[in-house]
Amino acid sequence: MAAERAGTGARGTLRLRVEGLTRRFPGVLALDGVGLEGRPGEVLGVVGENGAGKSTLMKILAGIDAPDGGAMELDGASWAPRTPREAADGGVALIHQELCLAENLSVAANIALGREPTRMGFVDRDAAREMAREALGTVRAAIDPDAIVEGLSAGERQLVEIAKGLAGGAKVVIFDEPTSSLTAGESEALFDVVRELRDQGVLVLYVSHRLHEITDLCDRAAVLRDGRNAAALEGSELNRSALVQAMVGRAESELVSPTAAVPRASTAPRLSARGLRTADWPAASLDIDVAPGEIVGIAGLVGAGRTELLETIFGLRAAVAGDLSLDGAPFIPDGPRAAIASGVALVPEDRKLHGLLLEESIRWNVALATLTARRRGPFVDTAAERSVVEERSSALGVRASSIEQPTGTLSGGNQQKVVIGRWLEARPRLLLLDEPTRGVDVGAREEIYRILEELCAEGLSVLFASSDLEELLRLGQRILVMHEGELTGNVARADADERLLMTLATGGDALAPTTSLEANP
Repeated sequence: MAAERAGTGARGTLRLRVEGLTRRFPGVLALDGVGLEGRPGEVLGVVGENGAGKSTLMKILAGIDAPDGGAMELDGASWAPRTPREAADGGVALIHQELCLAENLSVAANIALGREPTRMGFVDRDAAREMAREALGTVRAAIDPDAIVEGLSAGERQLVEIAKGLAGGAKVVIFDEPTSSLTAGESEALFDVVRELRDQGVLVLYVSHRLHEITDLCDRAAVLRDGRNAAALEGSELNRSALVQAMVGRAESELVSPTAAVPRASTAPRLSARGLRTADWPAASLDIDVAPGEIVGIAGLVGAGRTELLETIFGLRAAVAGDLSLDGAPFIPDGPRAAIASGVALVPEDRKLHGLLLEESIRWNVALATLTARRRGPFVDTAAERSVVEERSSALGVRASSIEQPTGTLSGGNQQKVVIGRWLEARPRLLLLDEPTRGVDVGAREEIYRILEELCAEGLSVLFASSDLEELLRLGQRILVMHEGELTGNVARADADERLLMTLATGGDALAPTTSLEANP
């Protein structure tokens, strides 16, 4: 029970108090009288749908944003940080969901940034490396401090971000979707870090859409809905059903689609790969089939080759060898433009870097892939465009003042919905998704699943990579498992469980006959 896990400060004095906090943006009341209390030595979950106000609240606590009203206290004293540095110096560290790293610098330089150790007036690089090693050790990350961040995987970058936040020591540590790019093993190591921080008397604010993390890890949970406090849960009340009810105002049974799409019977696959070798794993040969109307997941640890496979199919990376075909015709994607023209779309893992133009509007981003469909001579039919984007945004539950709102001002989950909405509107033959619901709340996640299943019932094929085993088991009709660039399993959903997938993902042997690499069942 959560109450039995409470840390040493559960009954002590308050570390953090928030009262009546408000924050307004143009056309949006992001926070409306929000209150929050946290004590030393506890893990407080903060949950809510995308747009509920979680990120705004965390940014105010960390000095990134300023409130319009209300009051905050840290250890009994007024707390009103004007900058992130002032917040960090005061003992509040925010571990961002969206990474804030200098990609051209080393891991050590990033971790020491702003607090560089010096010697005789110069940066002491050896001391910075040692600082980085200690910080990386707290998150069990075997990453070279001299490695350049640009060359790291998304999961490794997430670990560096966490280590950076912990390097200076903190009284309050805010984790914003910290496991969104981590494998199961890396996530467990992070949970150990969270527990250690709690045992040391640190207040941990833990923001996550993965509700099992909230129920397993947190002592209490504060639920926000539409910028207001919706519930405070602890003890036996802190369970998935109660969290969902408080977050969306409906029971989870009302959100989950009752049936999944059934793969269409077909003698010919939509996508076929034979002897495919990617540049990152040139010695590994891949044979893959995805049928029309089928949803196939790809499981594997960070670095297993999932992203590289999807990007090779989309033409972002050149294949070293092998053959690809779409609906029986040779498919040679010499770039994304050719892939899109052939009916292949990719929702990338890093939405901010590769998926969106953040300064542009929601309308512009969603309509980007289908501009020619609404062209009237040299012009675009903007009325038709607005209608299409309004409908798609409403179906995905994008929370915004209007479709003209700049995409960069949306929450991370709403940005993900915009990326997915763009490609769903394009109606491709094959949709590739890399971590499709990273940072997306439970209600929107089920809505995305439902839409994908409906489109697959109409013939769309989906190939998606995910580090969320629950998502793989919920959405994938088959699950391909990768380890070091090789396929180690091809498992029907009915025969899959988390233990089997993890065994295959770590290169272990599984006895189940469903793990053969034969063509589609």
